Amino acid sequence: MNRIFLVAIFAAILPFNLISAEPSAFGAGNLETSKPYGLTSSEKVILQNKNKLKKVVVKSNNQANEVDSLRERIDGLQTIIEGLSRKSQVNKLKLKDLDKKNTDEQISSNEYERRLSEISQANALEIKDLKLAVVELTALLNIVNSTYVTKDEFNTLVSDFNKFKELVSKELKKNSKPKISKLEKMSNAEVAKLAKVNYDKKYYTKSIKYYNQLIKKNYKPARSHYMMGEIKYYRKNYADAIAYFKKSASLYSKASYMPVLMLHTAISMDKTGDNKNAQSFYKGVIAKFPGSKEAKMAKNNLNKIK
Repeated sequence: MNRIFLVAIFAAILPFNLISAEPSAFGAGNLETSKPYGLTSSEKVILQNKNKLKKVVVKSNNQANEVDSLRERIDGLQTIIEGLSRKSQVNKLKLKDLDKKNTDEQISSNEYERRLSEISQANALEIKDLKLAVVELTALLNIVNSTYVTKDEFNTLVSDFNKFKELVSKELKKNSKPKISKLEKMSNAEVAKLAKVNYDKKYYTKSIKYYNQLIKKNYKPARSHYMMGEIKYYRKNYADAIAYFKKSASLYSKASYMPVLMLHTAISMDKTGDNKNAQSFYKGVIAKFPGSKEAKMAKNNLNKIK
């Protein structure tokens, strides 16, 4: 559905052979992409918590698989140890029986020493096997310790989630009780004038405040979003610039500033590494606005990509 919507927006801008180009760079605010951009403050917190939770889940799953493997290995070691225990008991009985025979039958010294040596060798082998089992158990314990999700990690995740809930709660309270500011008392025309004056002076921070107010009031929203995109563009915040340009184009695709909007969109895509879509928009500027200075710049930039 999103793809069809975007194609409809740019149908009036791009020539027919370019409409099929997928404008993936206009996916700002999509948390499902590998590298989301153009996010609000709340969306950024959601993304951070999402990534942290994903890491804990992956670690937990790995730990579960490791535990299953450890359980099998421990069961094997338990069998070995039980076998060693039985052998040790048998050797004790043999030694006791040998002492009894030596007392009752007075067997020769050589025979006694031979039998005693056999029992000692058997015990030595069993002790060696037991040491190997202990080493194996120690290695398993180290693996468990290295993969275990600690209580501190879990508490950190819970803390981050609580901070997120607190942030959302504050946002909701803030929106439920809006304060009447000086901007609210001004007419939209006055706000627009101040926004442009500050923009021309490159006082972007002040200009943003005024354009946000115009967007909030839905006053000339296409131009207001375009101007916000320009501010983000000149501040080299290209991902956010693309998001504002996208919104502006969706509101009014025949505006006089469309050559600049498309060119700056292409450049922003280029800067963010999306060469495929940058080429599509450069070609769109050249085809739709031939002879313009934007088309000339688009040609130069397109040649650099190729």
